Amino acid sequence: MKAQGRIMKRSVIASLLAAATTSAALAERLPPFGGPAAPTFTATLSNNTPLVFGMGVEDAQRALGTPLTYVSGRPGHEVFLTFRDIGGSGLFPHHDRLYLQFRKGRLAGWKADWGENWMWR
Repeated sequence: MKAQGRIMKRSVIASLLAAATTSAALAERLPPFGGPAAPTFTATLSNNTPLVFGMGVEDAQRALGTPLTYVSGRPGHEVFLTFRDIGGSGLFPHHDRLYLQFRKGRLAGWKADWGENWMWR
């Protein structure tokens, strides 16, 4: 009885090892020495153009991929608002507000607003 158990264990282990060595690994492989370098993590993202201080309104719209809505301020010193749709729970959509401050027509700062929806109070 013990001999059959040992044989069974060995055959299972042997088949697992054979399957593990013959199947291709799903992990990302390292590039060969002297070959092309793999792209950086941020280059693989869909939104890989970051917000940068000093960029114009059109550049910010292009980087975010969403239109900017005027909130307040005189020309050249405006505050804009955009809604970033970053998914949600699947049951309710989630839209984050992002405020962008421009001074002299250039991006001077931004602030994300993850606050609660004031309409549900």
